[in-house]
Amino acid sequence: MNNSYSSLCDGFCLEMHVNTELDLPSERETVLSFFERIQKQFPAMDNFYRKSNGDFCLEEVRDDEKYRWVTLEIDRIWAGCTDPVDLDDGYFLHQAVLDLAPYMLGVSKLDICSMDVSYTMDFDYRGNHDEVIAEAIMAGSAFNSMLDIDGSKAIGFSPNAIIALSEDSRTQARIAVESRTSFSDFRNPKYKSDDPISLYFTVRRYPVRRDNFDAKKSFIQQCKIAEDLMAEKIIPNFAQPITNAIAQRR
Repeated sequence: MNNSYSSLCDGFCLEMHVNTELDLPSERETVLSFFERIQKQFPAMDNFYRKSNGDFCLEEVRDDEKYRWVTLEIDRIWAGCTDPVDLDDGYFLHQAVLDLAPYMLGVSKLDICSMDVSYTMDFDYRGNHDEVIAEAIMAGSAFNSMLDIDGSKAIGFSPNAIIALSEDSRTQARIAVESRTSFSDFRNPKYKSDDPISLYFTVRRYPVRRDNFDAKKSFIQQCKIAEDLMAEKIIPNFAQPITNAIAQRR
């Protein structure tokens, strides 16, 4: 599938996380060599810096909403792309990182404790996010029945679920919808916050090391699982209802 899902929401982000058992290298030469190889493949990624917490980051200059980044944390490699032209465009960066990590960062199959492929969809709405989520996602549920109480309103609806996708539970899917409406916002009847409602969908895999875990092969498999579930479950049952609920309030 080559659709980036950007047409279905106000902001789309594609991310990969490689979580390691041991700390990642932090030596100057190793870190710079790794990021120089990334920059060679993606010349627009020329903003390198160290965060206050010690993480190293290489990213494109954020002139607009579309940009890429790669971050080395203590025990996690994080790569992402916002609003890619298509999914393959986003996957290209992630696969490049997986190609370099074994021999430039020493990340072996023994060291990877889990790997995530994550999609984030943002929906702009300057109002009560919790009411939108309650209507779109929780309608007909036991939780939503509490809104039948006289004078009640939704002020804390952020559902989160993790589901095993394999018999050994090592492949999992997490779906979460996050409200950005705070308690203080309810004092303002216009709810002017510019923060979006966020829909998070992640396919995570915990390696079975005796099966000769191949990170790049697993990444491709996880992307396929994620794309299929996005088409069959996430878009029709989460994204579209949120979009419809927002449209009815405008």
